[in-house]
Amino acid sequence: MGPRPRVVLIGAGFGGIGMAIGLREDGAEVTVLEKLDGIGGTWRANTYPGAACDVPSHLYSFSFAPKDDWTRVYAPQPEILAYLEQVVDDHGLRPHVRTGVEVTAATWDEPTCTWEVVLDTGEVLVCDVLVSATGQLSRPLVPDVPGLGDFPGPVMHSATWDHDVDLTDARVAVVGSGASAIQFLPPVAEIAAYTTLFQRTPPWVLARFDRDFHPLEQAAFRHVPGARAAYRFGIWAWKEASWLAFRDGNPANAVLRGLAELRLRQRVTDPDLRDRVRPDFTPGCKRVLVSNEWYDALQRDDVDVVDAGVQAVEGSTVVGQDGARADVDVILLGTGFSASDLLTPMAVTGRDGRDLHEVWADGAEAYLGMSVHGFPNLFVLYGPNTNLAHNSIIFMLESQFAYVRDAVRRLARGEADALDVREDVQERFNATLERRLEDLVWDAGCSSWYLSGTGRNTLNWPGLTIEYRYRTRRLDPADFVPLEAVEHRPLTVVQEGAS
Repeated sequence: MGPRPRVVLIGAGFGGIGMAIGLREDGAEVTVLEKLDGIGGTWRANTYPGAACDVPSHLYSFSFAPKDDWTRVYAPQPEILAYLEQVVDDHGLRPHVRTGVEVTAATWDEPTCTWEVVLDTGEVLVCDVLVSATGQLSRPLVPDVPGLGDFPGPVMHSATWDHDVDLTDARVAVVGSGASAIQFLPPVAEIAAYTTLFQRTPPWVLARFDRDFHPLEQAAFRHVPGARAAYRFGIWAWKEASWLAFRDGNPANAVLRGLAELRLRQRVTDPDLRDRVRPDFTPGCKRVLVSNEWYDALQRDDVDVVDAGVQAVEGSTVVGQDGARADVDVILLGTGFSASDLLTPMAVTGRDGRDLHEVWADGAEAYLGMSVHGFPNLFVLYGPNTNLAHNSIIFMLESQFAYVRDAVRRLARGEADALDVREDVQERFNATLERRLEDLVWDAGCSSWYLSGTGRNTLNWPGLTIEYRYRTRRLDPADFVPLEAVEHRPLTVVQEGAS
């Protein structure tokens, strides 16, 4: 392989942008492909009312591109998107990003040690290294509810919000009570005529310590040496320590329960409603949410809580599993994402014709969450078992950036034309992961998006982020089988005509 490996990255969110910047610094030829009409990933797709991050702004940003003037402790969606746009421009990345194109297939070519990446335009890109940065939260999950497709009014998922739909004085059904619904229901309830929440399982909710940053704080971040870095480190350390609360039986989990229960008792005055919105599972088994408006919104006179999921939609009536009925004008889906269906729907074919989705039929797995045996020079960012419940995914992504950059540098130096993670290395790593996950609250018996259809936790990292940073600080060549190309082909775009 030559000194300038060609890398194709799929996705222009935090993962794709940060990875592309690092690879370009190393001299690689980079092309970023994004199916949306602009960069930003989830922060471009999710524009619902109240959309914001639940990780503090200074930690939910690149360490190499700090922002002094975040307006709030928890940044709203427009500000995060503007930040990513600025990072792309500051690093000259925009000419290397193609938007509005979707990858339909990727196939490994053994003789040349290259990937053929097929686009929905009919083009085929040839590259040395393929990086998936599509993340775990890119495919909206629309529930299979009888009659939903025949509903006469608008149906919107939180990730495909239609701002042309006027919710003022509308009768609204909200389906789901997860991280998106907890943000959009309060502002929707303020303008709707009536809101009915259909919740299968209530969440544990903690206070959101959000506020505006004072101009003096912003000035200190900008001008006082070390102030911004110290603030960021403090948030990271606080978040890292909270990992103890996710160990089943740890006293920290009892503290977490106590804080959430105290919040519930303080904010919900009606004993009946309080019992209906109190979870019956261990805190952390499902995602712990933060909000200052959720409980207040549920107590409004024009909001009704149905303690059941949706059974069917009959005309303009939403029917709950408990028989409750609500006549509505609009249905809002806060039903999350197909998180465990990684890299879907693109077809990915590796060595000896193996299909990645068949390999992952019993649950996705990868070595260090990035490399899959039989799929050389493919790296998955925010892949299997790299999600967090306690800290910032940006920290995890930056660990992965360093690892992939080390791999690409080795390829550029000619140590190999391709690297295929050893099967025994991947199996040992994932066997250890599964044993460690048994000691954590995600295995406490609740049903959550952390679990695949087979009941395996294929999403979450079972340890501290500092452990992951240490394990990914560089690639160990002994973990991989080096491959050599027997043919060489120009790394060009092959035009096959528009589809």
